[in-house]
Amino acid sequence: MSDALISENMSPGLLKVVERAQREPDGRFHSLAHLIDVPCLVRSFHRLRKDAAVGVDGVTKEEYGEALHGNLAGLHERLKSKRYRHQTLRRGRVPKDKGQWRPIGISAFEDKIVQDAVREVMEAIYEQDFLDCSYGFRPGRSAHDAIRALDGAVHRGKVSWILEADIASFFDSLDRTKLKEMLQIRIADGSLLRLIGKCLHVGVLDGEEYSEPEHGTTQGSVLSPLLGNVYLHYVLDVWFEREVKPRLRGEATLLRYADDFVIGFEHHDDAQRVEAVLGKRLERHGLALHPDKTRLLAFGRPAASQRGGKGPSTFDFLGFSFYWGRTRRGRWMMLCKTRHARLRRTIQSVAEWCRRYRHLPVQEQHAALTRRLVGHFNYFGVNGNFRSLACLVDETKRAWFKWLRRRSQRSRLTWERFERLLVRYPLPRPRLTVRIWGA
Repeated sequence: MSDALISENMSPGLLKVVERAQREPDGRFHSLAHLIDVPCLVRSFHRLRKDAAVGVDGVTKEEYGEALHGNLAGLHERLKSKRYRHQTLRRGRVPKDKGQWRPIGISAFEDKIVQDAVREVMEAIYEQDFLDCSYGFRPGRSAHDAIRALDGAVHRGKVSWILEADIASFFDSLDRTKLKEMLQIRIADGSLLRLIGKCLHVGVLDGEEYSEPEHGTTQGSVLSPLLGNVYLHYVLDVWFEREVKPRLRGEATLLRYADDFVIGFEHHDDAQRVEAVLGKRLERHGLALHPDKTRLLAFGRPAASQRGGKGPSTFDFLGFSFYWGRTRRGRWMMLCKTRHARLRRTIQSVAEWCRRYRHLPVQEQHAALTRRLVGHFNYFGVNGNFRSLACLVDETKRAWFKWLRRRSQRSRLTWERFERLLVRYPLPRPRLTVRIWGA
């Protein structure tokens, strides 16, 4: 972690952990749990979202904060005396592609505070260990940074083959025993390890059905992204950097965002060798590559004489589809657009929102749709992706018109009247918010 990324609100104790972790990359920390004090819990409380889903106890951030000092003092006392118990998780679900759902676990608000405090302490160590190839859920790093790194590798001409990989159900498959062994490489504090275990070994309430999963770490947990990064740091990042790359004939670049990663290769034979051993490496740690979403494809720069405006190969990464296209000056360049499945899902989500909330006042509908579009632009508004953004805006207008028109049977809304309404309540125009490509 660079000095610029170290929080000015970080406690002196955490700063010492950062300095020692940098100075002793193989050192073990025997005293960490005492860093989770009341000020640490206060910082965690203020970092958590106030609109987050509530756990099994139904307590919101606002309600917990009404007696904040007493609540945190009591929580700290239970942590010190080892009387703290993590409450059961409430099962929730978020939509995926093709009508599928991803299960998530929703913790009680107090448990979220504990998870975030543990994350803060662990992050002080592991941010000094994580390699540059890792971008997901790390301070000062984003998906756009990973895409820029990919563009840099391709632009240097060192990527002719892409291994597009997908780990099947990573967070549900993670081996807790192996994770504990990995944590013990750096953490020797039994109290902190037990607290991490309490956050891992917790039951899940799905409706009226109760279960206690034996594998994985809960998606939706504040702590899970960091635990996942630690796991893949040892399973994938360090292995690839120290054992794989020195044996390759040419250059290779690994780019990972949480459990989503691609590997670029200079030579085909190197790519084939890594593809052959990658699945075995993951299998030894309880993980598996998704057979339908893992593939090796040629992605070299097309010859200048090649006709057409688009290259032959396309791969997906971080919600985008990457392909070779021609610039206005006629030269080949790697470009990207919103992944088709992601764009379709967003359009369907907007249409469903318009249907469900069609009876709200138009002003409220306009404000909500504006927030959705601006949020989408903030991530997908990379230069070169204007057409996908324009498509979303057009489909949003159609969906809004369709469901406003059905609000009343007496006076049907015409398109001409809807266009006048858009003058008063204009939807955001497609806009590029992030510059990725150099041209």
